[in-house]
Amino acid sequence: MADSFGPMRHQDAGQGIGIGTDEGAPRKEPIRVLVVDDHALFRRGLEIVLAAEEDIQVVGEAGDGAEAVDKAADLLPDIVLMDVRMPKRGGIEACTSIKEVAPSAKIIMLTISDEEADLYDAIKAGATGYLLKEISTDEVATAIRAVADGQSQISPSMASKLLTEFKSMIQRTDERRLLPAPRLTDRELEVLKLVATGMNNRDIAKELFISENTVKNHVRNILEKLQLHSRMEAVVYAMREKILEIR
Repeated sequence: MADSFGPMRHQDAGQGIGIGTDEGAPRKEPIRVLVVDDHALFRRGLEIVLAAEEDIQVVGEAGDGAEAVDKAADLLPDIVLMDVRMPKRGGIEACTSIKEVAPSAKIIMLTISDEEADLYDAIKAGATGYLLKEISTDEVATAIRAVADGQSQISPSMASKLLTEFKSMIQRTDERRLLPAPRLTDRELEVLKLVATGMNNRDIAKELFISENTVKNHVRNILEKLQLHSRMEAVVYAMREKILEIR
């Protein structure tokens, strides 16, 4: 994680890939932004950059995911610009709670993490954008406007990983389509259903009154039975094969 505003540049970085509708008519009211990052210097840098934008207003800041949820409930921002990895409560874990207390808020993850798992988990938790901190300062404002107008924004390198993984998932599913669906135990189905809701191993253990280590074993068995490689792929496969339906 960056210790300052240094990784962001004024130019030369690749533009984030937008997915969705084109930007609409100019807004009458400024886009209200909540900045969430555990480094105060980075938060201050973002505030300085965004203060120069007439159509964007930073209405608050938070240093971790728990504080972000409280601030989002009080301020009801249009956009939450949030880091992934923070102390106390990370950004991905905070996503779901923020969507509950401020349903209209759109969340953009701004992070140094280029881990595919973080990208998938962020999207599943409700994030509308996933941008790496290597983007230019000008692109931050552009991304905020795009997301506020209904687009999704993903850094090009991360979008490439996402498309590659989806292509691989489809190929593996097609190769197994004629095979009978593996049989999961009742407990494994319970665990899979909770995984699909976005719960982590600790929360699943509390929900089912079992140890976290037991949950890990169940998840490992599920992946082995389905011949899959990730939690997200297990859920997608289970829904597609009618093993599990999430409503």
